[in-house]
Amino acid sequence: MSTPTASPTTAVETALDALVATLTRQEKAGLVVGADLWSTRGLGRIGLDPVVMSDGPVGVRDPFGGGSSAMLPAPSALAATWDPALAARTGDLFAAEARRHGVHLVLAPQVNLQRTPVGGRHFECYSEDPHLTAEIAVALVTAAQDAGTGMCVKHYVANDSETDRTRYLARVDARTLREVYLAPFERLVAAGAWSVMGAYSGIDDGQTAAPALEHRALLTGVLKEEWGFDGLVVSDWVATQSVVPAVRGGLDLQMPGPDGAWGDGLLDALDVGEIVDADLDDKVRRLLRLAHRLGVLDLPGTPADGDAATPRTTWAPAARERHLRELAARSAVVLKDDAALLPLPGTQEDAPLRVALLGASAVEPFFQGGGSSLVTPDRLSYPADALTEALPVGSHLDVVGGSRALRNPPALDVARCTDPVTGCPGVRVEILDAAGRVRRAHTTAQWDGWYQDLGPDDAVLRLRARVRLDEHGTHELGVGTVGVHRVTVDGEVVATGDVVATEDVILASKHNHPVATTVDVTTGEAELVADLQVVHPVGYDRFVRAQLVHRLPGAAPAEDLAAAEAAARAADVAVVVVGTTHEVESEGFDRTDLHLPGNQDELVRRVVAANPRTVVVVNAGAPVLLPWLDDVPTVVWGWLPGQEAGGALADVLTGVTEPSGRLPWTLPARADDVPVPHAVPVDGVVDYVEGLDVGYRAWQRRIAATGGPVPAAPFGHGLGWTTWRYDDVRVVREATSDAGPVLRVELTNTGERRGREVVQVYLEPDDAVLAADPQRPVSQLAAFAVVDADPGSVVTVDVPVPARALQVWDVTTRRWSVPPGTYRLRAGRSAADLRGGVEITVEH
Repeated sequence: MSTPTASPTTAVETALDALVATLTRQEKAGLVVGADLWSTRGLGRIGLDPVVMSDGPVGVRDPFGGGSSAMLPAPSALAATWDPALAARTGDLFAAEARRHGVHLVLAPQVNLQRTPVGGRHFECYSEDPHLTAEIAVALVTAAQDAGTGMCVKHYVANDSETDRTRYLARVDARTLREVYLAPFERLVAAGAWSVMGAYSGIDDGQTAAPALEHRALLTGVLKEEWGFDGLVVSDWVATQSVVPAVRGGLDLQMPGPDGAWGDGLLDALDVGEIVDADLDDKVRRLLRLAHRLGVLDLPGTPADGDAATPRTTWAPAARERHLRELAARSAVVLKDDAALLPLPGTQEDAPLRVALLGASAVEPFFQGGGSSLVTPDRLSYPADALTEALPVGSHLDVVGGSRALRNPPALDVARCTDPVTGCPGVRVEILDAAGRVRRAHTTAQWDGWYQDLGPDDAVLRLRARVRLDEHGTHELGVGTVGVHRVTVDGEVVATGDVVATEDVILASKHNHPVATTVDVTTGEAELVADLQVVHPVGYDRFVRAQLVHRLPGAAPAEDLAAAEAAARAADVAVVVVGTTHEVESEGFDRTDLHLPGNQDELVRRVVAANPRTVVVVNAGAPVLLPWLDDVPTVVWGWLPGQEAGGALADVLTGVTEPSGRLPWTLPARADDVPVPHAVPVDGVVDYVEGLDVGYRAWQRRIAATGGPVPAAPFGHGLGWTTWRYDDVRVVREATSDAGPVLRVELTNTGERRGREVVQVYLEPDDAVLAADPQRPVSQLAAFAVVDADPGSVVTVDVPVPARALQVWDVTTRRWSVPPGTYRLRAGRSAADLRGGVEITVEH
């Protein structure tokens, strides 16, 4: 009898055990601390190459600097498609982008939930619903990993706001954690995710209160032991604050390195017996397992999960652009179209059209949210260029900004500057030591707001420039920076700061969006001098941040609005693009309100009064208040659309691609109606008092109880190009002990165009079930499916309802169960528009 061949999994684990046994204690300790900002250490003698990582959610940034990347729409836009197949294609693109940039592990997706609309990274999350989040994330991660690229799912767990994010404690009861915030992570682990990132914040689950990276019950007990996660737990950058608690908690890799808590601390803790070799061995084994999956570690006699023989798709630039353009257009949500302005009248008949394209966001769209997910795009498509190309021959496009949304003036044009010492064109850069001595100096004709060619003895960077102010009138001139600084204009001090910037400035993302201090100067010439701190954050390279800004004399806001009104009045149709900015939506801080910045609301009111044939496009990732919603005939939510913003908008407006998106969150009509209105810790605690009723679930409970308040647009809402009738809903497979029921939904496209529908199924427990369990949501998304149909066509779709949709977490037995009783499964177009359903009964 022949000896059975070991399975690949057994062979890999055996080889990993043998390899770990060959490593010295020093080698092991070195492997679990990052080598630099983006890489782990390699070890040549065992054939291990470094694992290279990079952000993130809207594209794979070049970690080696300078390279451009495909800039995707914001993750919320991807979720708005409700299309796992489109998400899988996007995952494959992530893998191709990672290969293009030499990246093995992408720090994405972010599957925290949109608990409050003011959350600073709301746009980076998928949805306020755990099931929709999981469905999109699983499709994306599975596709990327099938193509050999690892995805690091973040941020574990309940890291849903930005205010004091490195210090606050999220107080979440055990049931809410299980049913809501842990749910997407559990689904991703079951799907085979290779890596998870631990959060900055802490968690109090009612049993243990600890920083996320030290929370053994969640990191080791739930993630690794209960769920069987065999991947690598990576720290958020500079989040590791301890050695022994983090080691015992379940953290596997400190990033970045080599400095930080685990630098020499691991060996010291081993020497005194505070941690044991077995703790370290498990972390090293997980790192090596990941490296093997990524193809950067060969284990003789074993197949690599990321084997080079595995077919790899390639994405040519044109293919990337087509996908991103389709994704941005598909994600657009038609909130209303009362005047049937989509597609724009005449575009289908190829008739010439006069269009007024208005708004600051029409001229300069908000392509991507701020913070660590920023990428340098391969290209940028602007609305004016794309519409000019897309409109019928003979059409006329008037482009007027009309509104102001940014606090900071635009960037200073360095071509206006001369070095006051040499007289050469450009800005003078002087590097000073701590004693104020100039160590080196040069003139640069390029200044993008950053300087990083710095050494350990460099303490201050001084910028000096004579700025030509040729235009008659008042100019606004200034500098935005972080850290200790002193800025003068013509010898007068205009800004000072004495707070030393450390790594906190990066963790709060303040360096990405410094608010500029400015001064008014008149025509002629002004001499600008700025002394700026060299910032050296732990774990990061030294840098200086100096955003030089300059606003030219120009029309007053009232004149800009009048110009937009005039263009709208002369047009056949007006298209107004309004939205947020990088000063509003960003990692590092939460929003203070839900208003559109600047005078954009006034622009909309004036334009619709001048021309009732107005389309408003909202260029924002997170909810904003639309006080004019009832007065505008057509409103489209256009998201943060990424690099193909212009082309996607043109496709939506001219009928090339259906805007078939559905809201992945609830759009409030008033700030006072929002169930969780802020994210500010109280005495260091963010208390999740709403429990299971996150997002639309809270809205639906209040509506069921009192009839309101009603949101401006409910979760799941979106109109598209056609109308739908739901003809029949029935059960075609009963629920079993380990699987939920399958519904068959029959519907008809009752409109005049081919269209896409997202069939949404919601679970509603009956009154008896709710009486026995008052915490249970009165309505929650259970399942969904996407269908396409021609006009007049009848289509059927089977919608499997996961067993988990019926289950609740029993905190006493620590098990999932389905309480007996009657449940209604209703299918429809949104959480507030349910058309038909069936009842199922669960016996004891």
